[in-house]
Amino acid sequence: MAEEPLKRLLDAEAKAERVIAVADEERRSIVDQAKLKIQELEQHHAERAKEIQSTHLAQAGQRAQQSIAELQRRYTERASALRTSASVMEQPALNAAIELLTKSGGAP
Repeated sequence: MAEEPLKRLLDAEAKAERVIAVADEERRSIVDQAKLKIQELEQHHAERAKEIQSTHLAQAGQRAQQSIAELQRRYTERASALRTSASVMEQPALNAAIELLTKSGGAP
């Protein structure tokens, strides 16, 4: 009679070990799946970061080109205005210089 409870106890223990083994395998599977998902997410994040960086660099390049074009336009306008002003002032400046030279009696 003592064998029957011992046999049931051993059967219960074997069943518990099987349940533990199955649970352990499920746990390992879940951990492995989680690791794979993390790797996928990290890869996606890295790709997205590169895409965002590329977009920002392209936008910065466009803004720089626009700034350069604006500066060149301003430079051209200013140079043209200075040339016009110099052209307008050239003859009066020559006349003033000649007058100063003739009044002072010649070159020093």
